[in-house]
Amino acid sequence: MAKNSAPTRSHRLSKSRFVTGIQCHKLLWWTVHTPEAPELQPDKVLQDLFNQGRQVGELARTRFPGGLLIDLPYREYHARISATRAALQTEAPAIFEACFEADNTFVAVDVLERTESGFNLIEVKSASQQKDEHIPDAALQKHVLAANDVEVQRTEIMHLNKEHRFPDEGDLFARTDVTAPVEQFRGRVPAEIERQLATLNGPLPDTPIGRHCFEPRECPFRKRCWPESPNHIKKLYNVGAVRACEYMQRGIHWISDIPPEQKLPAAAIRQRKAMAENCLIVEPTLAKALEPFDETLGFLDFETVSRAIPVWPGTGPWKMSTAQFSYHEEVGAGSHWHVGYLAEGPHDARPQLARQLLEATAGAKRIVMYSSFERTMIRDLQRAVPELEPALLELENKLLDLLPVIRNHVYHPDFQGSFSLKFVLNPLVPELTYDDLVIVDGRVASVEIARLLFVAHKIPLHERDQLRQDLLDYCERDTWAMVMLLRRLRELAA
Repeated sequence: MAKNSAPTRSHRLSKSRFVTGIQCHKLLWWTVHTPEAPELQPDKVLQDLFNQGRQVGELARTRFPGGLLIDLPYREYHARISATRAALQTEAPAIFEACFEADNTFVAVDVLERTESGFNLIEVKSASQQKDEHIPDAALQKHVLAANDVEVQRTEIMHLNKEHRFPDEGDLFARTDVTAPVEQFRGRVPAEIERQLATLNGPLPDTPIGRHCFEPRECPFRKRCWPESPNHIKKLYNVGAVRACEYMQRGIHWISDIPPEQKLPAAAIRQRKAMAENCLIVEPTLAKALEPFDETLGFLDFETVSRAIPVWPGTGPWKMSTAQFSYHEEVGAGSHWHVGYLAEGPHDARPQLARQLLEATAGAKRIVMYSSFERTMIRDLQRAVPELEPALLELENKLLDLLPVIRNHVYHPDFQGSFSLKFVLNPLVPELTYDDLVIVDGRVASVEIARLLFVAHKIPLHERDQLRQDLLDYCERDTWAMVMLLRRLRELAA
């Protein structure tokens, strides 16, 4: 069989497949026909999102006492449908994972809540608000239930309540009525089912690239369709997916094709010049921008944890909380000392972290960060540890941001439109990399910190010790990267 030829057997849709097809039919085809593709294998970050979503779903069921769960293996479609039919004949106030099939489409309803005149269809999401992307999912379910003569009176999205604060300020869940938009979308469902099934039973569709490659989430197969050239318009500084697509609709696919009269941010103008001349651009204003960095400097980086179901006082769903820091400080000509901190155990790490942070940073006149993230997290510490607020405010007032110095005064063609720390480090300081580290990404670090803090008992002791060291090494590399970047900027300014 040819690589892009579809098997001859008929395919079934599901909630997840239907939503995938709404975004892009080519994405749907690859998802179904190449399930072992490397792009579809969940990494640690995605697997953690799946796990947290599962926890949210299980906790949501506790809001419906007496509910009945259709607890059968996922692949046993017919058994699950039969069990659902039996559950409908009971007086259970709610059925969880109620299963139905129609038009070669199988759905499992998160919560089917019984009412006096029918049922409420409730889709549970781990997001902290109802989103437009939830509507097709719910509309498909309502369509399939109607085909099975199940009367749905009301459709809701049950999501996490962003106003909730652990442990007991506000309900953890909120329920948003989406009956009207679901009913409006429902008219599109039959034709869309037909199109998606036809797609699955045909060859790989030729879907052009566009905004759907990034909305509602970035397609895992994007690199198969989009050019990876640093000259592609998607690499233009601050362009974003929407404006990149607008450029392409105008026939502008390459940064070098942008008309000279096009208004661009200063950094994008610098980018275009650096690419055209294939050289590093250094503005004469760099030396002036570096003047505030002439005092005794510290270098600070935080790593955080973020849980769908909050666990520390005053935190809400998905709220980021500081759990680790790395700090370098200058102590003479080219010399630095370092201190690292990583929380231990499930208790609130912020009070002890804040005290350690204040002790470490006491001697510095100014403290270098990269982006405003550290400032945001110090302000969060002020709220979390109010008795230390004055000292933390003093620390906040010491902060200097290195990112705008680079963004406003320096551009290397290899930045590829990004000023994130890792994108600027290699072109400016090629001798320093993250290649020797186990953890090289902040999102992975966040997931691993959460694992270390909250489920350490599931990790063998020797792996636990190694994981702590890997996290400490990663955070330390971030602050040392700032040290080396500043050293290089001083050379360029001179």
